[in-house]
Amino acid sequence: MSRLAIEGVGKTFPGVAGGLPTQALLPVSLEVADNDFITILGLSGCGKSTLLRLVAGLEEPSAGRILLDGAPVAGPGADRGMVFQSYTLFPWLNVRQNICFGLRQKGMPAAKQREISDRFIAEIGLRGFEEHFPKQLSGGMQQRVAIARALANSPKILLLDEPFGALDNQTRVVMQELLLGIWERERKTVLFVTHDIEEAIFLATRVLVMSARPGRIKADVPIALPYPRHYTVKTSPEFSALKARLTEEIRAEAVLAAEAH
Repeated sequence: MSRLAIEGVGKTFPGVAGGLPTQALLPVSLEVADNDFITILGLSGCGKSTLLRLVAGLEEPSAGRILLDGAPVAGPGADRGMVFQSYTLFPWLNVRQNICFGLRQKGMPAAKQREISDRFIAEIGLRGFEEHFPKQLSGGMQQRVAIARALANSPKILLLDEPFGALDNQTRVVMQELLLGIWERERKTVLFVTHDIEEAIFLATRVLVMSARPGRIKADVPIALPYPRHYTVKTSPEFSALKARLTEEIRAEAVLAAEAH
């Protein structure tokens, strides 16, 4: 059985101040296997973040249903960990306290919280920063903490909405490799939204290309590059061929979107 099943899921938002409703997502169906790393690629406004929010339970579908391990998704839950583009750490909590937030909510004993937070602080390379507050950290460090906080709850699936979009290019490359390392060790199922073609290929076992709004899955492209992946794979002929194919898919949608306006 697939870990995640998206069955005919669509989303229409009501009109503002009596205006026409907006169809953000045409009915989408998708099967996601355990330990898949799926990147969702598309133009701004194509519905990729809406699809992620539906899986997270932050929005309700207008049509269809979402199943996680066979159980319907009916709102947010600890079985799904979410990381946003903006740094969503609690500014009044230090690194360890942020990572332990969900564990405290569950009533986990303090010693177990410390054991889990120690493990993830080591995984994200922030030993020595346990007592630092978010304002004392760089953007990349804050996103490391956000990823660790999501993983500390031991979710079945990790949902990331352009988590590296606000970072400079060098930090972004480092964060991509860090995330892949964590994914290989933790064996999590991942859905990762991005508009960066290289990032989508470098991370994924599969890349989903979405059409311009209203969004639908236009292409489902398997990525056969072996793991573990090093940034040098980006100069390989196989990577270049995938990049050319996906660039053409996205460009065609950009042309259609421009003609529609």
